[in-house]
Amino acid sequence: MNWLLFWIIIYLVLIVVLSLRHIRTSDLEQYLVNNRNTKTLPLVFTVLATFVGGGTSIGLMAMGYESGFAAVGIGIAYVIGFGIMFFFAGKIRTYGATHKIYSFPHFLNHKYTSLENPEFARVFSATVSGVNIFIFFFLLAAQFVAMASLLKFSFEIGYTPAVIISALIVILYTAIAGLSGVILTDMIQFAAIVVMIVLIFIPGILRDTVMLERLSELPDNMLNGTALGVEFLIALPLFLSWSVLVRMDIWQRVLAAKSEKVAKRVSLLSGLGMLPFYFIFPLVGMAMRLVLDENLGSHQSADIAYLFISRHLEDFTLSGFDVGPVVLGFAVVGLLSALMSSGDSFLNIISISAVKDFAGWGKRKKELSQKKSYRVIRITTIIFGIIALFMALVFPYIVDLMVVGISTIALFVPITFLALIKDDVYRYRRAALASILSAFVVNVALFSWGTLRPEQFSAKSSFIPAFILAAMVLIVGVALTKKTRNLQNH
Repeated sequence: MNWLLFWIIIYLVLIVVLSLRHIRTSDLEQYLVNNRNTKTLPLVFTVLATFVGGGTSIGLMAMGYESGFAAVGIGIAYVIGFGIMFFFAGKIRTYGATHKIYSFPHFLNHKYTSLENPEFARVFSATVSGVNIFIFFFLLAAQFVAMASLLKFSFEIGYTPAVIISALIVILYTAIAGLSGVILTDMIQFAAIVVMIVLIFIPGILRDTVMLERLSELPDNMLNGTALGVEFLIALPLFLSWSVLVRMDIWQRVLAAKSEKVAKRVSLLSGLGMLPFYFIFPLVGMAMRLVLDENLGSHQSADIAYLFISRHLEDFTLSGFDVGPVVLGFAVVGLLSALMSSGDSFLNIISISAVKDFAGWGKRKKELSQKKSYRVIRITTIIFGIIALFMALVFPYIVDLMVVGISTIALFVPITFLALIKDDVYRYRRAALASILSAFVVNVALFSWGTLRPEQFSAKSSFIPAFILAAMVLIVGVALTKKTRNLQNH
């Protein structure tokens, strides 16, 4: 019996049943933010499923294989970031419910634009949403690359058909369910991740590394976290940690919380809950670095997860019966479900952002009807999914896709922090726009340079100077605005 096909059928039937219940929903609040009535446990599960989802897990395994404990630094930075979010989560949830905010870009548009200046509103909205969408294309493409790496081994097919199949699965069910469906399926997908870690990853790591003793055989820079450079390691807690405050997927969860207390509790529990995963996944890659006879290239590092799982199938016997194929089928489907939990979240978010924010939602004279909003969001979901599919086909480097996606988000930190601590930031709208545009251009330029000339610059560090530039431009812009207003008052 093909156990992989068995588990896939079971999983897809379950997902379809849960998703179909949302097809006929007539409540846009439910589709976008689950009626702002989500309790703590489902939100914690969906946040963890996204942050330790398949693209992240497989990406961290690949990063651990290439760079060792540098990957753990990302997890530590995120824990700090969730601590930062804890102080703002309640305010974000209340502000969202009061002003009918449905996404992170929508919040920025609401704070920095006005009906009295529609032209600037369109430019600002297009910039904020456009940059966010650009970022999440990288993250979504990473999920497709990871899914393809599993399917090509499992069904012995080429990378191209594997990535196409992966994208179609995520696109179709995300278009159907919306956030309420995503939260439900994320709970199942996170449970599958935990089962795999307990049954396969932890025992396999301990066996391959001889209770972690063999880790000392790895290069020193892999063990001390400096394989990607000291500047990368230092920048993670200083800059990347703040990116949690501007993650569209986290905002969507916070906005869906039942209360301020739930929003704050979710931030705290999610930060603590995700850290173990960010140690375990890199250790998988480091263990494989010790046992593989030949080094894999960066385009093959996404295969680490499957190679690790298949290596440890022989560990599973039950009363003399080889249950390895059963476990392999479950493990592959578990990872696929984890990938879907991240992929559906990213695709759902960028689709909502494009439809509701790109033209300055709330600044137009006439809103889209609920029925038309459903239709347009679902069409956008399909289009964006196809674009991310194209990216996965032409740039199948999961570590680069993951790192550029999660780090570029940090460019929004300065203007978001200002908007959260000050009520009237409309006066600084031009400084905020200049901050985002300048930082984004610099980040893209440096990333491109690092990709084309890796010996001259590390593409993974492109966000560091871009983040600093974003902060400096905003600080200077705010100071100039205050000076101009003072001169006008006198």
